[in-house]
Amino acid sequence: MSKPILRIDSVRKTFGGIVALDCLDLSVAEGTVTSVIGPNGAGKTTVFNLITGYLAPTSGVLRFRETPLNGKKPHAVAALGISRTFQNVQVFPTMSVLENVMVGRHLRSRAGMLSSAFLPPFVRPEEKRIEAAARLWLEFVGLTAHADTPAGSLPLGNQRKLEVARALAIEPDLILLDEPASGLNSRETLAMGELIAKIRENRITVILVEHDMELVMEISDHVAVLNFGNLIAMGTPGEIQENPEVIAAYLGE
Repeated sequence: MSKPILRIDSVRKTFGGIVALDCLDLSVAEGTVTSVIGPNGAGKTTVFNLITGYLAPTSGVLRFRETPLNGKKPHAVAALGISRTFQNVQVFPTMSVLENVMVGRHLRSRAGMLSSAFLPPFVRPEEKRIEAAARLWLEFVGLTAHADTPAGSLPLGNQRKLEVARALAIEPDLILLDEPASGLNSRETLAMGELIAKIRENRITVILVEHDMELVMEISDHVAVLNFGNLIAMGTPGEIQENPEVIAAYLGE
């Protein structure tokens, strides 16, 4: 088994009297696709928000390649090499598809977005490099033909691909995909599965939250199952499908 790229050790998250996660222990192997599944309210998105710095754990430690993530803001987590997409599509609708990806790429820029907006002479060569890198990621997800299209005019399937391209533009080692197949038809879901497999082939570790079980079982190396904030099972897709506790959590006793 590959060494862990992410470790979640005894992490607990509460909101007042509500326990969202209860002493979660989870290890994600480098270079794999690990899916986190469970009924609504199980704590899946809370896990993503803790990893990416949008929330702080009540207790416990999260480590990315031995670097503690506790206390780090989202931009600092991203700078370490962790990116994400969101359950609800978040694109800049009036900006072009290319410009949306360039926004993600600016995290790797020395000049930053403010300087790039005014384009002083010392920034222009770097802006060209950012554009070139963004075009490569558009090609990677299959959106080259839409580079100059306003992002808001894309159909949902392509908007989700655009979000993935923008998340990849920072060249992450770990990408978190939050329900990337939500709202997609069967053809678009198949294409998303192929894209996730392609990401893994490029040695980028993937953590996936997804309700489409056919997609999860098709592309995952490991599946973690949450229920009421507790990890109730962890294993291969085959093991998870046969686990009585998982079946009970989804279908009832």
